[in-house]
Amino acid sequence: MASPASMKPFSPEETRRILGHLQQPAVFMNMTCDWPVLHWTAEHLTGCLGDKPIRFRLGRKEETNTPLFETQCSYVEATLEHFLSWTRGQAGTDVGPFFEYPHSEYWAYADYKYIAMLFQDQPSMFEDVKWSEFGFEGRNGRESTLWMGTEGANTPCHLDSYGCNLVLQVQGRKRWHLFPPEDSGNLYPTRIPYEESSVFSQVDVLRPDMKRFPAFKGARAHVVTLQPGQVLYVPRHWWHYVESVDPVTVSVNSWMELEADDVARVSEAVTKAVVCALKSVPSEDNSDDWLNPTEEGVASHNDNMQYVNLAVSAFAQRHSKPSQDSRDTCLRKRDCTGQIRKKNNDLVTDTLPLSVPFGPHLITVRPQQENSPETKGFITTDPEVKSSRNCDVKPASSDAAPSTRPPSTVRGLHRGKCECSPGLNALAPCDCADTTSESSSGDYQEPIATTITTNDLLECLLHPDVISQVTKLLLERHTGTSHINSASS
Repeated sequence: MASPASMKPFSPEETRRILGHLQQPAVFMNMTCDWPVLHWTAEHLTGCLGDKPIRFRLGRKEETNTPLFETQCSYVEATLEHFLSWTRGQAGTDVGPFFEYPHSEYWAYADYKYIAMLFQDQPSMFEDVKWSEFGFEGRNGRESTLWMGTEGANTPCHLDSYGCNLVLQVQGRKRWHLFPPEDSGNLYPTRIPYEESSVFSQVDVLRPDMKRFPAFKGARAHVVTLQPGQVLYVPRHWWHYVESVDPVTVSVNSWMELEADDVARVSEAVTKAVVCALKSVPSEDNSDDWLNPTEEGVASHNDNMQYVNLAVSAFAQRHSKPSQDSRDTCLRKRDCTGQIRKKNNDLVTDTLPLSVPFGPHLITVRPQQENSPETKGFITTDPEVKSSRNCDVKPASSDAAPSTRPPSTVRGLHRGKCECSPGLNALAPCDCADTTSESSSGDYQEPIATTITTNDLLECLLHPDVISQVTKLLLERHTGTSHINSASS
């Protein structure tokens, strides 16, 4: 009888090559049937972690039309036993610090937990995750993160500046709302809150405020509900908003660095220097929580400039000596232990021709159907990708109530964009603005007086087109390289 490994639809070499050619999100089926990690339900992990405290992020389930950023959430340290007792809502049970947050009103999320840190005293558990079967030799749970949440738990819409992601759904279902890189101008990017390598959207993609963000009507949502046992591939620079749709969900995420990301690193270094320089200065409008909780702290200007210099040096070294892998000696993304990521974990884009074998084992995530001009850009129900038929993994009940979005306070003074200038917030009325002008009414109206805040200034300074041009000028001036195709963050 054939072994489970021999029954996989793609070999590790084939899968690695497919990933090198994929330009859109796709779901791999029947690739993880024999992975021990599929037993990592919340109940199983409770027994493994015991009394070890986990940090949870909490938000209200109320519906609003503004995103809830991590800087606006509540946080508790609790055991998984407390977490499960809280989700079950049984009267009289010990829910630890969750007692202040009624389960009917809040969702909870233990997100981005490094497995290497969670199970540092149980290293054998790293082998339960077998990314080597996707062509990444030696890669397992040590280089992965764990995500556990309740219905409604969500990650704000954002893109990752570097690399791409492979996501394995373990328990429950998660719905992914993905937007292609060319939709960036329609998603109103912002770097406040600041997190290195993450660009957030100001739009609540489930319930967008179309008056403030009219260009969002042009966004093209690709939506998929990931089932247990399935693996989603998220290409670099694809925007994604993720929400849990079952009472408890567990997933495992592995981030892969892409080759030749040197230009993106220079862009990110410039962004960090500008953000920290302006937001670290005390002022009346710099009282917001601008640093994402995932960041360790505010780096000094000297440190940030050193980061810029290292990033430029890495670019110069690669382009002056193409045969040398400068990433081994210069600035590279590091894992949770501070170690430089292994070269064989990087995803190299394959230049050889390949017809991606879409079919029952590899399903592309297609854009949603547009029902009418009025619903264009709004999220609607997506067809679910059916569970991997060879995997004995049962999805959670689909009878769970629809997830809801939490509230958020409006950050600063955000003005809507004009459609004639996508990507930049309008600082004054323009010809396409929906205002009453002298030519239309015959009555002159004084311009609306607004105060330009530090965040307003940053949104312009850190606009992708501006950062791209600054990166291009820096590299041309300090490396002598011209005609750079800048990949801004």
